[in-house]
Amino acid sequence: MPGAHGAPRRRLVFLCGVVPVLAAAVLGVLRPTSLARLDDSVYDILLRSTPTKGPRQNVVIVDVDDRSLSTIGQWPWRRDVVGKLITRLRNAGASVIALDIIFAESDRYGQPGDSEERLPGRTATTPDAALAGALHEGRVVLGYGLTFDAAPRPQRPCVLRPVGIVVVQPPDERGYEPLFHATGAVCNLPVLAGATAASGFLNAAPDSDGILRRVPLLAELDGRVYPGLALAAVVAATGSRDMELRIANVNASTLTMDNRTVPVDGKGNLLLRYRGKKRAFPYLSAADVLTDQVPVGALRGKIVFVGTTALGMREVVATPLDTLFAGVEVQATVADNLLEQDFIRRSAIAGILGTLVVLVLGIAIAVLVAGIGIASGLIGAAASVAALWWGTVWLLSTSGVFISPLSPTIGVLGALAVMTLAKFTVERGRADDASREKTAAQRLMVQALLSLTEVRDAETGRHSRRTQHYARLLAEQLATQPDFRAHLTRERIDLLSTLAPLHDIGKVGVPDHVLNKPGALTSEELAQMRKHPALGRDVILKAEARVGVRDDATLEMAKDIVYTHHERWDGAGYPQGLRGTAIPVAGRVMALVDVYDAVRARTLYRKCLSHDDTVEFIVGGKGTHFDPAVVDAFLSVAALFESASDDASADAQ
Repeated sequence: MPGAHGAPRRRLVFLCGVVPVLAAAVLGVLRPTSLARLDDSVYDILLRSTPTKGPRQNVVIVDVDDRSLSTIGQWPWRRDVVGKLITRLRNAGASVIALDIIFAESDRYGQPGDSEERLPGRTATTPDAALAGALHEGRVVLGYGLTFDAAPRPQRPCVLRPVGIVVVQPPDERGYEPLFHATGAVCNLPVLAGATAASGFLNAAPDSDGILRRVPLLAELDGRVYPGLALAAVVAATGSRDMELRIANVNASTLTMDNRTVPVDGKGNLLLRYRGKKRAFPYLSAADVLTDQVPVGALRGKIVFVGTTALGMREVVATPLDTLFAGVEVQATVADNLLEQDFIRRSAIAGILGTLVVLVLGIAIAVLVAGIGIASGLIGAAASVAALWWGTVWLLSTSGVFISPLSPTIGVLGALAVMTLAKFTVERGRADDASREKTAAQRLMVQALLSLTEVRDAETGRHSRRTQHYARLLAEQLATQPDFRAHLTRERIDLLSTLAPLHDIGKVGVPDHVLNKPGALTSEELAQMRKHPALGRDVILKAEARVGVRDDATLEMAKDIVYTHHERWDGAGYPQGLRGTAIPVAGRVMALVDVYDAVRARTLYRKCLSHDDTVEFIVGGKGTHFDPAVVDAFLSVAALFESASDDASADAQ
């Protein structure tokens, strides 16, 4: 039965849970850069988890590939050869031909060259004039590049083709610029640009993490609105005339083309629904087109994008589904999405919905933990987070709507973690069940924080759990030595084992491209990785400050583990460069077990070492990397380490 002070304790625990819930709700609305990047990573994970639908064969890519260069000649080809390629595409029935190529300079072939001599039918006109003649026949969209320099550079006059569009903004968004503003363009020769009725820009910049998730459909230059290459091709193919951009808010807008409605973000970007990994679209070699080897009907009624994947010429981008994706296939993907009206939408009210979900789930968990107990809260949190992520995947796969589950997850897990810590701190004065409550709180705190770590990197979570058993084995053996017997009591060994998985929680703050890099880190990336002990300690310090805890033995050991497990016996470690016995015992123990598990585990870029090789490696670090006494204790239980490692490998399989 609860005592007289039970209700105030429950209220305090509840309020501690409300704080991270409100913080997560505010973060979900404000979406700071760090959270937006995590949102993008979550989006990528969910996109890979949903089935992809292939294209409907209404878009074809004609590839100036390595075989084309071998057959026709080195690039750039004579412009009359490019003109012949366009003519043959048109004669084959292509509805629109979009060139993912810029002809910014005059043809370099003043005399007949290798590419001309390998094809019959030389032209008496200049190569540029021959290409202009082919363009003038119609159904061709030229590509060009927009520039966004702070100070516009002098440039020659450009012949660009703007679109007629009406921009509708609500009164409270009138000060917002809904499109990217270019300062100039890298354009085609006037004789070529003037021969076409349509053109579009090629710009498609990846996000800050290097992943291309969205492409601008429209951009502004000198007060006029210009389409991207794929949009211009679709407009030419469908004959769309009336276009309207309606601004909902700074995060969402709607582009209307006749009877087509396209969801875009506040800058006119289309979130791409990729059709799979590279080469999801039909590819034809330009050499086959020029030598009349294309099957009859293969191009009839299709939008054809002409680009290159030849080695040394190709533009390659990383997408959520593929790290080597051809730039011309990005344009094909945009056109396919527009033609099929098959989009991924970020709802205009996604922020509001996310905030409501955070508040409802977070407060529900707070009520469970404060009113019933931590176990109920843990079950409720697990069920709600699982349902939340399942619902997000279902909504994305069935309706193409993405609402990030990250903020609600942070709110629920944050509430659970903080309330667990608060409940442990409040209840510690109760003599009868202090030990049981303390143990439960420690374990739940570790599990909650590990769950946050595993959202970023599952292997880091598994590594953290394995070190828990190793830490107990080593600490128990070390406690038999006189110098450590007083420090490593049974209670402190239990505490060390419980808290050991926390040593890498700071990796939550390490950028994805560093944490998940499949190879050696650069010096700059290594510096970012080495911040994780300080980041992990800061998590605990902030939790202490939030609940008003001071000089708590559990949290002091947690900070020792998190902050000193990369220190070295010879002082060459980080982040403090501690030497010898200045390193806490918990840090010395974790330093060895962390290295043991790291070199025994297989990674994307390194094979695991055998147990014997690992023992030899650790012995080699005796007195430099590791405390000699800790290494001696390790050698006494090395066989138990091997057995535990084999069991962990079997469980993983």
